[in-house]
Amino acid sequence: MAKENPAKEQAAKDKRRWRVSRRGFLIGLGVVGGGLALGWRFGLPAARLGIANGLEEGGAPGGAEVSPDLWFEVNPDNTVSLYLMKVEMGQGVHTALAQLAAEELELPFENLQVIPASTARGIEDGFGTGGSTTISSLFTPLREGAATLRLMLQAKAAEKWSVEPDNLVAMNGSFFKQANPEETMTYAEAAQGVSDWEIPKDKPELKGIREFAVIGQPMQRVDFTEKLTGRAVYGYDARVDGMLYGAVARPPRFTATLKQASEGTARAVKGVVDVVIEDDFAGVVATSRGAAYRGLEALELDWDLGETYQQADIDALTQVRPGEGVVVQKEGRVAAKLKSATSIRAEYHSPMAAHAHLEPQAALVEVRSDRVIAQVSTQSPQLVRDEIAEALKRKKEDVEVTATYLGGGFGRRLNVEVAVEAARLSQAIGKPVHIGWNRSEEFRHGYVRPPTHSVLEAALDETGKIQAIRHELASGDVAFPFLPAFLSTIFGADFGAWRGGRFHYEGIENREVLSQRVKLPLKTGWWRGLGLLANTFAIESFMDELAHASGQDALEFRLRHLSASDHNQRLKRVLESAAEAAAWGTTLAEGRAHGIACSTDTKTVCAQVAEVSIEESKVRVHKITTAIDPGLIVNPDGVKAQTQGAIVFGLSSTFFEKLTIQDSQFAPQNFDTYPLITMKETPEIEVILRQSGEEPFGMGEPPLGPVAAAVANAVFALTGQRLRSLPLTLS
Repeated sequence: MAKENPAKEQAAKDKRRWRVSRRGFLIGLGVVGGGLALGWRFGLPAARLGIANGLEEGGAPGGAEVSPDLWFEVNPDNTVSLYLMKVEMGQGVHTALAQLAAEELELPFENLQVIPASTARGIEDGFGTGGSTTISSLFTPLREGAATLRLMLQAKAAEKWSVEPDNLVAMNGSFFKQANPEETMTYAEAAQGVSDWEIPKDKPELKGIREFAVIGQPMQRVDFTEKLTGRAVYGYDARVDGMLYGAVARPPRFTATLKQASEGTARAVKGVVDVVIEDDFAGVVATSRGAAYRGLEALELDWDLGETYQQADIDALTQVRPGEGVVVQKEGRVAAKLKSATSIRAEYHSPMAAHAHLEPQAALVEVRSDRVIAQVSTQSPQLVRDEIAEALKRKKEDVEVTATYLGGGFGRRLNVEVAVEAARLSQAIGKPVHIGWNRSEEFRHGYVRPPTHSVLEAALDETGKIQAIRHELASGDVAFPFLPAFLSTIFGADFGAWRGGRFHYEGIENREVLSQRVKLPLKTGWWRGLGLLANTFAIESFMDELAHASGQDALEFRLRHLSASDHNQRLKRVLESAAEAAAWGTTLAEGRAHGIACSTDTKTVCAQVAEVSIEESKVRVHKITTAIDPGLIVNPDGVKAQTQGAIVFGLSSTFFEKLTIQDSQFAPQNFDTYPLITMKETPEIEVILRQSGEEPFGMGEPPLGPVAAAVANAVFALTGQRLRSLPLTLS
């Protein structure tokens, strides 16, 4: 037997131990990014592996300025701080994530403090907060981290009491002895004076669904008080002493480029402090935002206007070219079946749309000699950090970005220009600079939802069952503009564009989807749900057309084409739940009708029934009844709120939102020419929650899918008019 090496054994032991010198107790979790073809999910490593990785780096857990870890901190008052890189933009994820942590910590929910992490402290979250993946991606790693922290504290409590850890029970942020329950020690007391922590040898055992006491409960949002009292800091609110305001020259058309710039009379404008002109960039810094914009107007700018495009050009480009798409779904022999039978065909369109969030993008950046500090309204702090570092030729670790609260995100804040603009101005003048876009800039210079065109064709057998079905869709880019160019060659079709475009009716043996990439002369990109709304509108409207053509009830027609798979049975349950709650098939008040639609997205299934009437030649929606199954429900109130918000968002697009261009310019510049839905037009929304499984799925976007189709189908049931273009307009 080989002789043991004491020095090597001690070194290995030291690697498993963690020495901290700062007050309290910190624990780091390495959460590995694992990009996947159709989504951005964090890997699910054991928490102890992440901790070991942190130890290997040496010193980071002791409070180093930069660490790619997720942090817990036990405070002297027996609260625990949870530092989250995921961004809160109204969707309630900070609350749900806090529930996950509190559950495994055995900590009262009110004792957990959520703190937005900066890029110097939080996990390496390459994609950011989007894609309805926050809760599902962190469900296991966050609970593992919390359980590991609890076990490490329990070991120290046992050591102080000179008992075995198994003799202790954790409850409400304290440990007590099983033999003497009246003797307790808080987590803070267990951590007090300890500088040497040992990692549990085994991966922590997590609670089962039947043991949950915090998960599944309707907890009050952790940001409630801040927002109620006005203390919440949004990007537009960010302030530091000595801060100045910036404004940047923008092209008069989306095809224009800056040829030449000079100061003109900008420096003579009251309040203007400096003018910054670089090769492709011109900006003004002033003591107020108004002065900065007035200074901007005084610059002398020469633009190359580029080509001129009209809306008709965009419409002509966004057309399906039969047979040219990339196959993204193929089951059975669609071509042969369609060729041998009489088919039904229909086309559907959706326009460009703005994000129209209430808070335009904003950033406060201070460029110092040794580091850059930024507060930004962004969904992706790490991406902003990387862009600032590249623009200023700095190391990434010298740039610290913290995401503020967001006044709406919807994908627009995954890629923001404002942070680099503020950074360039700050570097030029040596002072912190705040830039907040105005409403016109947001409408005219951001990226937009691309237009779409869908062509659907199907053949029915003599019983009215679908023999074969095909969906060909054409869309501008959604994800490709923000990804390495080689990926567009690999994928061929933008996976964001065909999101929601595949058939989820597994009872149809022959089904095929082809997606075509449309290259447009303007910036398109992320938008809430990506292609989900437009594609579901097309598919679910077409399913309704097929049901009507074959004389079948729209609900029964859908149910008939579902299989016995778990996914399709979940879809069946939400369809039946929504229909039952809405009294589908019963006689409604005169002048009213129902329409139904369903969708699946990020494994979440959703069905909606719309009740509509026609008043003064316009469609009025009285009620949306929705049933949704997002897997395991972490916070029922949060799920209901997200469902209601997504439906309202979808209704706004269903009836009002349409972005057009004229002379290579976006026509709308404010809400007077780009109206949104108002409270007056918002219907009653009933949400039925159906829970299944032991893990949560996506929630922020799935309820958006069916709403436009449900309304359009109800309009057809009432009027006989088949509306195939968004926004819906009666002829």
